[in-house]
Amino acid sequence: MEMRKGLTSKASNKLVITSVALQDHITRSLLHPNFSLSDPLMRYKIQAPRKRVEKRGLQTQDQQEEGEYVLDSAPAPLTLAQKLGLVASPAGRLTEDEWTRVKARSVQQGDSAQPCAICREEFCLQPQVLLSCSHVFHRACLKAFERYSGRKWCPMCRKNQYETRVIHDAARLFRHQCAIRIQACWRGYIARRRYRKLRKSICPKDKQLRRKFFEAKLQELNDSFVRYCHTDTEAFLSDINRSLSSSRQVFQQLERKHVPEPQESDWDRIQSQVIQRDVWDCPICLTALCSPSLPTEAGTSNHRQHRRTVLLSCSHLFHQLCLEAFEAFSIDSRPSCPLCRSVYHKKNI
Repeated sequence: MEMRKGLTSKASNKLVITSVALQDHITRSLLHPNFSLSDPLMRYKIQAPRKRVEKRGLQTQDQQEEGEYVLDSAPAPLTLAQKLGLVASPAGRLTEDEWTRVKARSVQQGDSAQPCAICREEFCLQPQVLLSCSHVFHRACLKAFERYSGRKWCPMCRKNQYETRVIHDAARLFRHQCAIRIQACWRGYIARRRYRKLRKSICPKDKQLRRKFFEAKLQELNDSFVRYCHTDTEAFLSDINRSLSSSRQVFQQLERKHVPEPQESDWDRIQSQVIQRDVWDCPICLTALCSPSLPTEAGTSNHRQHRRTVLLSCSHLFHQLCLEAFEAFSIDSRPSCPLCRSVYHKKNI
């Protein structure tokens, strides 16, 4: 009887321990992870120091140079049911080699180069986390997903109870792309500046471009000319016109002084040129010319004979009175021919 009582007492004690262990496990892991029957205030005692430790850890990691670190806190202690083997123990934390393989798989998939699967935006320089299932998300997006879903499941593969690790692959890729863009912009600026210099110095082959090239050159010269003129432009141009007119007058006087007087043989040659031209009207009064020394047209009247004719050294004929009137109204001291504007010697015929 005593043996039976001992066995029943041992079985009852084992049953009580098993039931208490299962109840504690269900309460701690399924109902509320931070609640304990032994000490309900234990969650406040555990949580407050844990938050301070995490803050200190984050501060030290921010001070470091883009170091990767596991974001999850220390694992919770095993329950009595897990220690007795009534419930399977949770999987252990990933080692550094396992995280290396997870990250290699994520790099092979190209998750860091793609937008975040939750917000569908590029990572840029925002904090990035890698899950133990090799999926990558924004840290803020993952926290918001866990808060609103109430479960710690991967948004992509629905893996339960994953681990998270802070990485900086997307930030490095973003910096590399920014450096490439800056270099491309700088090379484009250098090429465009060199091309503009070549366009200013080398004349193009196309007709329209060539015309624009010379127009730009002429405009540049005019602008520089006007820019370096310290006096009034109108007064400067009027001075140039006056100097040109005075120079022209001087050259005309020199030409008139150096014109030799034709000889008798030269006058015969000039008269033959007049006969070959066969023009017998005065260019000034536009009436017919008649001279006893020159052949006259048939049927000319005798009243034209009294108007004397003058032959110029430039082989032009005029009425003597018409030419004298022209010379009287001329401004120059020695007028030029009314037709060819050349200095002349005259001879009455």
